[in-house]
Amino acid sequence: MTNHNQRLGLLGEQIAARWLRRKGWRIVYRRFRNGRRDIDLVAERDALIAFVEVKARSGAAFGDPVEAVNFQKQRELAKSAHVWIDRHGRAEESYRFDVVGVLIEGERVSVKHVEDAFQIAR
Repeated sequence: MTNHNQRLGLLGEQIAARWLRRKGWRIVYRRFRNGRRDIDLVAERDALIAFVEVKARSGAAFGDPVEAVNFQKQRELAKSAHVWIDRHGRAEESYRFDVVGVLIEGERVSVKHVEDAFQIAR
């Protein structure tokens, strides 16, 4: 991954975290690592934990950032989420997977939050 892509990814995560906080979410973990896999953000609101994958793009040439979360990425997120739940989960919590797409075009930033974006059986 290039330096530019890393910076864009981190900026996207910062924008997504700020957006989620404004919507009443509390960020409980950033960049949870499980081996080579990670979960960008783990957010909590009302005993609901959202494992959030953030995709940032610096233009629309490659499509909607949300569309980049394919089946393989979903499977990787699920594996990491199971590890997070085993380590930090509580019985009263429920869980879901969200995707936040951040599109940065010059000075214009748009955020698309897809709640409960996909389901993975345990």
